[in-house]
Amino acid sequence: MAIIEVKNLSKNFQVKIKEKGLKGSLKSIIKPKVKVIKAVKNISFEVEKGEIIAFIGPNGAGKSTTIKMMTSILYPDKGSIKVLGYDPSKDRKKLSYEIGTVFGQKEQLWTHLTPYDNFKFFGAIYDIPEEAVERKIKELRELFELDEFINTPVRNLSLGQRIRCEIVASLIHEPKILFLDEPTIGLDPVVKENIRTLIKRMNKEYKTTIFLTSHDVSDIEKLCKRVIIINNGSVVLDDTMENLKYHYLNKKIVDAKMKERVNLDDEDGITILKDKGYNLKIEVDTTKRSVADALKLLNPDNIIDINISNVPLEDIISSIYKNRD
Repeated sequence: MAIIEVKNLSKNFQVKIKEKGLKGSLKSIIKPKVKVIKAVKNISFEVEKGEIIAFIGPNGAGKSTTIKMMTSILYPDKGSIKVLGYDPSKDRKKLSYEIGTVFGQKEQLWTHLTPYDNFKFFGAIYDIPEEAVERKIKELRELFELDEFINTPVRNLSLGQRIRCEIVASLIHEPKILFLDEPTIGLDPVVKENIRTLIKRMNKEYKTTIFLTSHDVSDIEKLCKRVIIINNGSVVLDDTMENLKYHYLNKKIVDAKMKERVNLDDEDGITILKDKGYNLKIEVDTTKRSVADALKLLNPDNIIDINISNVPLEDIISSIYKNRD
């Protein structure tokens, strides 16, 4: 059953063009020139109940504009949106009781209050009886392991602790859909993994539908079964995570500092991206050679320092464009 339906959605913005020189400045004030930016171009998709879906793309792709239209912050120019049967542009208040939002770069908690006081405050906003709020706080503080800092002012919390509290605050009114925008941004690897585990538990235990945006390929890989990629305001891919992994996430970047130089020019499945003496950066095609085999070629005893990472999301999108063309 689709609980989000987006059909032929479009949104344009008019931006003033600033002209050079004094005359241009006066003219731009009296009679400004504008150009139209097509932020979202005729996109369509559906989301089923209980899905954890990744909605990804580079900066300026149209992700945030689309989410803002789905959550009633912006109105579309064309097309239609149904979220839980509501039209966000007409049923804003009703919809707000059914969805939650967490923006990794924007705080929604009052920093001078403790998490507990914030949760009580959000319960009051959503007209939840006090006893029900207390039960929900007790349940969520255990699930998200907040006891250690639930009575500490938010301004004194670490970023990882604050994100956990942001998610809990968004769940106080038991939303059916949770929009997560970069929930792990700026977190260290251990905290990121903890947040991902909590998101999976939340989806499993509460059947909450998760609409996730992230620039971290690991977030998408570990949480989502389906991916929608948007670029230049258009959907360029709507596919399963399994297919995306097979076709586009089969490469790893190995960045190594060596004691001695190594020649990998003729090795199948390895592309040299940078070779500066004792600093070597290679791309390993894991369909042809495992990362472990690549490290054997480098010789572990010859490695001073190493970093292994996914191919950047922008490169994946570029590859999708090339294959589509």
